[in-house]
Amino acid sequence: MSIRNETAGQGRYDYILVGGGSSACVVAAGLVESGARVLMLERGPAKVSPIMHFPAGYMKFLAKDTYLSMHATAPQPQLDGRGPIVPQGKVLGGGSTVNAMVYMRGQAADFDLWNALVTDGENDGAWSYRDILPYFKAQEDNDHLAGEYHGVGGPLKISHLGHTSAMTRAYVKTLQGMGIPYNPDFNGESPFGVGFMQHTIDWRTRRRCSAVDAFLAPVMGNPLLTIVTGATVTAIRMDGDRAVGVDYARGGASTSAFADSEVILAAGAYQTPKLLMLSGIGPEDELNRHGIGVRVALSGVGRNLQDHYECPVVATTRGSYGYYGQDRGWPMIRAGLQYLLFKSGPASTTGVETCAFHDPEGNNDWPTIQMFCVPTVYLDRDVMGADPGDGVTINSLLLRPKSRGSVTLASGDPFADPVVDTRIFSHPDDLRVTMAGLRYARTVLAASPMRELIDREIFPGAEVTSDEAIAAHCRRTVKTGYHPVGTCRMGHDGDPDAVLDSRLRVRGTRGLRVIDASLMPTIVSGNTNAAVLAAAAKATDLILS
Repeated sequence: MSIRNETAGQGRYDYILVGGGSSACVVAAGLVESGARVLMLERGPAKVSPIMHFPAGYMKFLAKDTYLSMHATAPQPQLDGRGPIVPQGKVLGGGSTVNAMVYMRGQAADFDLWNALVTDGENDGAWSYRDILPYFKAQEDNDHLAGEYHGVGGPLKISHLGHTSAMTRAYVKTLQGMGIPYNPDFNGESPFGVGFMQHTIDWRTRRRCSAVDAFLAPVMGNPLLTIVTGATVTAIRMDGDRAVGVDYARGGASTSAFADSEVILAAGAYQTPKLLMLSGIGPEDELNRHGIGVRVALSGVGRNLQDHYECPVVATTRGSYGYYGQDRGWPMIRAGLQYLLFKSGPASTTGVETCAFHDPEGNNDWPTIQMFCVPTVYLDRDVMGADPGDGVTINSLLLRPKSRGSVTLASGDPFADPVVDTRIFSHPDDLRVTMAGLRYARTVLAASPMRELIDREIFPGAEVTSDEAIAAHCRRTVKTGYHPVGTCRMGHDGDPDAVLDSRLRVRGTRGLRVIDASLMPTIVSGNTNAAVLAAAAKATDLILS
């Protein structure tokens, strides 16, 4: 995408958005519709391959860096030296353009906890579930749910998938037989139960509905909006304590742009704290270590990193009940034709169609595990031990980790990736609950009707039964759920590590906010994109009020 509306001498805007992901698309649309001049700077490309619009298309790019930044992480002593790769979207629309499209909000208690941590009992900038639910509903156009918890007619299309596998249906029936109730709506009164997940897929066309499709596309032609892709922001320009613009590089050239109202950071939980620190806003010791002058000492910048982490149990099957081999040869051609002609078949699914929310330790009023069923043998590329094939992978994802990681600078070079220290399993409760989730997943494989489809467990293997062996398996295989949050968290005035106030303003500055997943004080209990979108809608109101 070329630079629009930015000619010599006209690099001034009301607002500059650093990043073009989910939150940026929501806020840009709202600001432009209010009559503001907006510049959006995105370091990735403007468009993706047409195949990414298919629900199944994202799987072709999961292990590639075409639209993802593959951040290496610091070696983890508690993982025997492993440093799992953590991807982040690098394209207009960010994660919403490349993710598995699951629409999951988290639990009501998640937002009530935010409110308690952020507002100190005050109503200004309230973040409770009661306050955030109207934003979820206003954004949503659901294919069949409405009423108290759902919206109809909003820009974000939400639907069930166009296809489910035999393994998926067996999983849902098996868990019901084990006493986990069927839940037709994980975003309703309670997430506890098993069911089919909803996705950000347009129910009319069966195409991905990204944040670009839902929010940005309607204002793309507005002359008030300038979008520059392939642009890396290198610094926030400050005049005293006020953010007045940014410097960015594009195509080998350096450019400055200026904001009359605000600079708004939406670069994600890794890049947003990096940019703040490069600009002299962050922990004094970290800035001093890299020879960066301290403008605003904020100890919380880059701290409080949280993510969802999951560990697999993998089994082979006695037949083909999932999607192995559907991505190549004649099966791929047939699936593509079926999708193009009828909007159905394997290409109309994300391949991850169901999950269950439960607590393997018994408190299902407050589920601790989101257990996914992947109807094939699937492992991240840095995990060895099982070859792709006909089978099933059950991933137990830890919803509320107690471990906290960090993002720090590798150097003062704005083009260097930050140092991501995940600290996975650094709190003993995280490993304990994950192990309990893995043990429960094994009981699912052994229960009917799934057991009639299963050949044998191959990973970690039926012989792995002791606590020590299961813990070793978890340390060897734990992977990101692709949900990094919290590195510029909001908090109340008495919180010394809060980077943002309840209105998302960076403390100690004027004209500077953060609106991406960095703002979360605690991670939500489910996929994070829906919460990011709703928080961005609230952020728009805060900016304009």
